[in-house]
Amino acid sequence: MIEAKNITKSYGNLQVLKGIDLSVNKGEIAAIVGASGAGKTTLLQILGTLNKKDSGQIIINGTDLDKLSEKQMARFRNQNIGFVFQFHHLLPEFTALENVCIPAFIAKSNKTKTTDRAKELLDFLGLSHRLSHKPTELSGGEKQRVAIARSLINNPSIIFADEPSGNLDSKNTRELYELILSLRERFMQTFVIVTHNIKLAEISDKTYVINDGLIIN
Repeated sequence: MIEAKNITKSYGNLQVLKGIDLSVNKGEIAAIVGASGAGKTTLLQILGTLNKKDSGQIIINGTDLDKLSEKQMARFRNQNIGFVFQFHHLLPEFTALENVCIPAFIAKSNKTKTTDRAKELLDFLGLSHRLSHKPTELSGGEKQRVAIARSLINNPSIIFADEPSGNLDSKNTRELYELILSLRERFMQTFVIVTHNIKLAEISDKTYVINDGLIIN
């Protein structure tokens, strides 16, 4: 599903990634761990096409990203990649249902089918009673589940998650673990997760440890 070879990235004189190799198979949960400043989020953003590498190769679901134009890359990202962030990034003026639908509407998907799928996802995530609520009316755990539903709306090949449990209490963190496992079980969903949470790393199929811009195991 993902094959990354010799990925490097510098900001001025600071080399953040010094030649990263990793691979993730379909249906796997892969964790990326390491100290703050080790390059975890930079790597996740590059794999998720939100940031550009300096050198190396990334192939996602059989597509060599270097062969895509900017417009093709945006379309590929919308159709193949879902994102979950620590702070949710839900749009405050929209309801939970509307927030989930937005990526599909950007892809110009059928409105009725999109709305039906969004309701199915929110129901699966235990939020069928919160469809019309706006983010300010949702708990932290509920916001994160809305963000997960949004990441799934376009049936992505991969979900990239950056510290998804970082803003949750222990109860909601435990529920997030169970949710990730159930999504993998039900949809064969592939996850790449940056995390400081050792327990979240422990449920993963593989863990990459980054230290000083390099994978050390």
